[in-house]
Amino acid sequence: MSAIHLAPRPPRPLPRSVVIDVADVTKTYAMGDVAVHALRGVSLRIERGDLVAVMGSSGSGKSTLMNILGCLDAPSGGRYLLDAIDVRAFDDDDLADIRNRKIGFVFQSFNLVPRTRALAQVELPLAYAGLPRAERRRRALLALETVGMGDRVEHLPSELSGGQQQRVAIARAIVTNPPLLLADEPTGNLDSHSTHDVLELFADLNDAGRTIVLITHEPDVAARAKRVVRLADGLVVEDRRVVAVEDPSPERSAP
Repeated sequence: MSAIHLAPRPPRPLPRSVVIDVADVTKTYAMGDVAVHALRGVSLRIERGDLVAVMGSSGSGKSTLMNILGCLDAPSGGRYLLDAIDVRAFDDDDLADIRNRKIGFVFQSFNLVPRTRALAQVELPLAYAGLPRAERRRRALLALETVGMGDRVEHLPSELSGGQQQRVAIARAIVTNPPLLLADEPTGNLDSHSTHDVLELFADLNDAGRTIVLITHEPDVAARAKRVVRLADGLVVEDRRVVAVEDPSPERSAP
Protein backbone atom coordinates (compact mmCIF):
# COMPACT_ATOMS: atom_id res chain seq x y z
CA MET A 1 0.00 0.00 0.00
CA SER A 2 1.36 3.45 -0.85
CA ALA A 3 2.60 5.36 2.16
CA ILE A 4 1.22 8.76 3.07
CA HIS A 5 4.02 11.34 3.11
CA LEU A 6 3.66 13.54 6.17
CA ALA A 7 5.19 16.95 6.80
CA PRO A 8 7.36 17.25 9.92
CA ARG A 9 5.49 17.69 13.17
CA PRO A 10 5.33 21.28 14.49
CA PRO A 11 7.81 22.07 17.29
CA ARG A 12 4.98 22.22 19.84
CA PRO A 13 1.42 20.86 19.69
CA LEU A 14 -1.30 23.35 18.86
CA PRO A 15 -4.16 23.80 21.36
CA ARG A 16 -6.76 21.10 21.09
CA SER A 17 -10.04 21.99 19.43
CA VAL A 18 -13.40 20.27 19.46
CA VAL A 19 -14.77 19.06 16.10
CA ILE A 20 -17.90 17.34 17.45
CA ASP A 21 -19.82 18.64 20.45
CA VAL A 22 -22.96 16.63 21.25
CA ALA A 23 -24.90 17.77 24.32
CA ASP A 24 -27.83 15.79 25.79
CA VAL A 25 -28.93 14.57 22.33
CA THR A 26 -32.09 12.50 22.14
CA LYS A 27 -33.77 10.76 19.23
CA THR A 28 -37.27 9.34 19.33
CA TYR A 29 -38.99 7.49 16.50
CA ALA A 30 -42.70 6.83 16.26
CA MET A 31 -43.51 3.20 15.49
CA GLY A 32 -47.27 3.33 15.17
CA ASP A 33 -48.53 4.24 18.63
CA VAL A 34 -45.20 3.33 20.24
CA ALA A 35 -42.37 5.82 20.84
CA VAL A 36 -38.93 4.25 20.36
CA HIS A 37 -36.19 6.11 22.24
CA ALA A 38 -33.07 5.43 20.17
CA LEU A 39 -30.96 8.01 22.03
CA ARG A 40 -31.82 9.05 25.57
CA GLY A 41 -29.45 11.94 26.26
CA VAL A 42 -26.01 11.43 24.73
CA SER A 43 -23.25 13.94 25.45
CA LEU A 44 -19.94 13.57 23.67
CA ARG A 45 -17.01 15.77 22.64
CA ILE A 46 -14.51 14.66 20.01
CA GLU A 47 -11.29 16.58 19.53
CA ARG A 48 -9.57 17.29 16.25
CA GLY A 49 -7.15 14.51 15.37
CA ASP A 50 -8.90 11.85 17.45
CA LEU A 51 -9.67 8.28 16.35
CA VAL A 52 -12.80 7.11 18.15
CA ALA A 53 -14.47 3.71 18.03
CA VAL A 54 -18.19 3.63 18.89
CA MET A 55 -19.33 0.21 20.07
CA GLY A 56 -22.63 -1.28 21.18
CA SER A 57 -24.99 -4.14 20.52
CA SER A 58 -27.82 -4.01 17.99
CA GLY A 59 -30.36 -1.42 19.15
CA SER A 60 -27.86 0.44 21.33
CA GLY A 61 -28.23 3.65 19.29
CA LYS A 62 -24.82 3.71 17.63
CA SER A 63 -26.14 3.89 14.05
CA THR A 64 -28.62 6.60 15.04
CA LEU A 65 -25.78 8.58 16.59
CA MET A 66 -23.66 8.15 13.47
CA ASN A 67 -26.50 9.43 11.28
CA ILE A 68 -26.83 12.51 13.46
CA LEU A 69 -23.07 13.15 13.46
CA GLY A 70 -23.11 12.87 9.66
CA CYS A 71 -26.00 15.35 9.34
CA LEU A 72 -28.10 12.61 7.76
CA ASP A 73 -30.68 12.84 10.55
CA ALA A 74 -31.68 15.47 13.09
CA PRO A 75 -31.90 14.93 16.85
CA SER A 76 -35.26 15.16 18.58
CA GLY A 77 -33.66 17.16 21.36
CA GLY A 78 -30.32 18.43 22.57
CA ARG A 79 -27.59 20.20 20.61
CA TYR A 80 -25.04 19.19 18.01
CA LEU A 81 -22.21 21.55 17.11
CA LEU A 82 -19.95 20.65 14.18
CA ASP A 83 -16.83 22.81 14.16
CA ALA A 84 -18.64 25.08 16.66
CA ILE A 85 -21.61 25.53 14.29
CA ASP A 86 -25.10 24.48 15.42
CA VAL A 87 -26.35 22.28 12.57
CA ARG A 88 -29.98 22.98 13.53
CA ALA A 89 -29.59 26.36 11.83
CA PHE A 90 -29.21 24.83 8.35
CA ASP A 91 -31.74 23.75 5.75
CA ASP A 92 -31.41 20.60 3.63
CA ASP A 93 -29.28 22.28 0.94
CA ASP A 94 -26.89 23.68 3.53
CA LEU A 95 -26.62 20.29 5.21
CA ALA A 96 -25.82 18.64 1.87
CA ASP A 97 -23.06 21.20 1.33
CA ILE A 98 -21.67 20.55 4.82
CA ARG A 99 -21.64 16.81 4.19
CA ASN A 100 -19.76 17.30 0.92
CA ARG A 101 -17.15 19.68 2.36
CA LYS A 102 -16.64 18.62 5.96
CA ILE A 103 -17.49 14.90 6.21
CA GLY A 104 -16.31 11.81 4.40
CA PHE A 105 -18.44 8.66 4.71
CA VAL A 106 -17.25 5.05 4.55
CA PHE A 107 -19.81 2.23 4.68
CA GLN A 108 -19.69 -1.53 5.26
CA SER A 109 -21.15 -2.25 1.80
CA PHE A 110 -18.69 0.08 -0.01
CA ASN A 111 -21.56 1.78 -1.96
CA LEU A 112 -19.65 1.79 -5.24
CA VAL A 113 -21.46 2.26 -8.56
CA PRO A 114 -21.32 -1.19 -10.28
CA ARG A 115 -20.38 -0.18 -13.84
CA THR A 116 -18.14 2.76 -12.96
CA ARG A 117 -14.34 2.61 -12.93
CA ALA A 118 -12.39 3.49 -9.80
CA LEU A 119 -11.21 6.89 -11.03
CA ALA A 120 -14.75 7.98 -11.93
CA GLN A 121 -16.06 6.67 -8.58
CA VAL A 122 -13.66 8.92 -6.71
CA GLU A 123 -14.40 11.91 -8.95
CA LEU A 124 -18.13 11.83 -8.12
CA PRO A 125 -18.08 14.11 -5.01
CA LEU A 126 -15.96 16.62 -6.91
CA ALA A 127 -18.41 16.60 -9.80
CA TYR A 128 -21.23 17.37 -7.37
CA ALA A 129 -19.11 20.24 -6.03
CA GLY A 130 -18.74 21.66 -9.57
CA LEU A 131 -14.96 21.32 -9.94
CA PRO A 132 -13.48 21.41 -13.47
CA ARG A 133 -12.72 18.05 -15.07
CA ALA A 134 -8.93 18.43 -14.98
CA GLU A 135 -8.94 19.30 -11.28
CA ARG A 136 -11.32 16.43 -10.53
CA ARG A 137 -8.97 14.00 -12.25
CA ARG A 138 -5.88 15.36 -10.49
CA ARG A 139 -7.43 15.12 -7.04
CA ALA A 140 -9.02 11.72 -7.66
CA LEU A 141 -5.69 10.28 -8.81
CA LEU A 142 -3.99 11.68 -5.71
CA ALA A 143 -6.64 10.18 -3.44
CA LEU A 144 -6.30 6.77 -5.10
CA GLU A 145 -2.52 6.94 -4.75
CA THR A 146 -2.97 7.83 -1.08
CA VAL A 147 -4.93 4.63 -0.41
CA GLY A 148 -2.59 2.46 -2.45
CA MET A 149 -4.88 2.08 -5.47
CA GLY A 150 -2.95 4.12 -8.01
CA ASP A 151 -2.52 1.06 -10.22
CA ARG A 152 -6.24 0.21 -10.25
CA VAL A 153 -7.76 3.46 -11.50
CA GLU A 154 -9.42 1.85 -14.55
CA HIS A 155 -10.81 -1.18 -12.72
CA LEU A 156 -14.51 -1.82 -12.16
CA PRO A 157 -15.75 -2.90 -8.70
CA SER A 158 -16.28 -6.44 -10.02
CA GLU A 159 -12.57 -6.58 -10.86
CA LEU A 160 -11.49 -5.66 -7.31
CA SER A 161 -11.33 -7.60 -4.06
CA GLY A 162 -13.41 -6.50 -1.07
CA GLY A 163 -10.42 -4.79 0.50
CA GLN A 164 -9.61 -2.98 -2.74
CA GLN A 165 -13.22 -1.85 -3.10
CA GLN A 166 -13.15 -0.44 0.41
CA ARG A 167 -9.94 1.44 -0.34
CA VAL A 168 -11.59 2.99 -3.40
CA ALA A 169 -14.52 3.95 -1.17
CA ILE A 170 -12.10 5.55 1.29
CA ALA A 171 -10.43 7.46 -1.57
CA ARG A 172 -13.86 8.77 -2.53
CA ALA A 173 -14.47 9.78 1.09
CA ILE A 174 -11.23 11.80 1.37
CA VAL A 175 -11.10 13.34 -2.12
CA THR A 176 -12.88 16.53 -1.00
CA ASN A 177 -10.31 16.79 1.82
CA PRO A 178 -12.86 16.67 4.66
CA PRO A 179 -11.50 17.08 8.19
CA LEU A 180 -13.85 14.38 9.52
CA LEU A 181 -14.31 10.74 8.44
CA LEU A 182 -17.30 8.70 9.63
CA ALA A 183 -17.02 4.95 9.04
CA ASP A 184 -19.92 2.58 9.69
CA GLU A 185 -18.64 -1.01 10.19
CA PRO A 186 -15.93 -0.40 7.54
CA THR A 187 -14.39 -3.86 8.01
CA GLY A 188 -17.65 -5.80 8.37
CA ASN A 189 -17.43 -7.37 4.90
CA LEU A 190 -13.67 -7.95 4.85
CA ASP A 191 -11.41 -10.89 5.63
CA SER A 192 -8.71 -10.58 8.28
CA HIS A 193 -5.97 -9.56 5.82
CA SER A 194 -8.07 -6.83 4.22
CA THR A 195 -9.25 -5.68 7.66
CA HIS A 196 -5.63 -5.20 8.68
CA ASP A 197 -4.88 -3.18 5.52
CA VAL A 198 -7.92 -0.93 5.97
CA LEU A 199 -7.14 -0.30 9.64
CA GLU A 200 -3.56 0.57 8.74
CA LEU A 201 -4.93 3.03 6.18
CA PHE A 202 -7.21 4.63 8.77
CA ALA A 203 -4.23 4.94 11.12
CA ASP A 204 -2.20 6.66 8.38
CA LEU A 205 -5.05 9.06 7.60
CA ASN A 206 -5.46 9.81 11.29
CA ASP A 207 -1.71 10.42 11.66
CA ALA A 208 -1.98 12.80 8.70
CA GLY A 209 -4.48 14.91 10.62
CA ARG A 210 -7.96 13.55 10.03
CA THR A 211 -10.49 13.03 12.78
CA ILE A 212 -12.08 9.57 12.45
CA VAL A 213 -15.15 8.13 14.12
CA LEU A 214 -15.94 4.51 13.33
CA ILE A 215 -18.74 2.22 14.37
CA THR A 216 -17.71 -1.36 15.00
CA HIS A 217 -18.85 -4.41 16.93
CA GLU A 218 -15.39 -5.99 16.65
CA PRO A 219 -13.10 -5.60 19.71
CA ASP A 220 -10.01 -6.10 17.54
CA VAL A 221 -11.01 -3.10 15.42
CA ALA A 222 -11.85 -0.96 18.44
CA ALA A 223 -8.46 -1.82 19.92
CA ARG A 224 -6.83 0.23 17.14
CA ALA A 225 -8.66 3.41 18.22
CA LYS A 226 -7.38 6.12 20.54
CA ARG A 227 -10.70 6.22 22.38
CA VAL A 228 -13.56 3.77 22.82
CA VAL A 229 -17.15 4.92 23.43
CA ARG A 230 -19.72 2.24 24.26
CA LEU A 231 -23.48 2.74 23.95
CA ALA A 232 -26.29 0.73 25.54
CA ASP A 233 -30.00 1.51 25.42
CA GLY A 234 -29.36 4.94 23.90
CA LEU A 235 -26.88 6.05 26.56
CA VAL A 236 -23.09 6.31 26.81
CA VAL A 237 -22.09 3.65 29.33
CA GLU A 238 -18.33 3.77 28.74
CA ASP A 239 -15.96 6.43 27.41
CA ARG A 240 -12.39 5.24 27.66
CA ARG A 241 -9.27 7.05 26.44
CA VAL A 242 -6.64 4.62 25.10
CA VAL A 243 -4.09 6.95 23.46
CA ALA A 244 -3.61 10.68 24.00
CA VAL A 245 -4.44 12.89 21.03
CA GLU A 246 -2.61 15.96 19.77
CA ASP A 247 -4.37 18.60 17.70
CA PRO A 248 -2.65 18.32 14.28
CA SER A 249 -1.69 21.40 12.31
CA PRO A 250 -3.66 22.05 9.09
CA GLU A 251 -0.48 21.65 7.06
CA ARG A 252 -0.39 17.94 7.90
CA SER A 253 -3.77 17.08 6.43
CA ALA A 254 -3.80 14.79 3.38
CA PRO A 255 -4.20 14.49 0.54
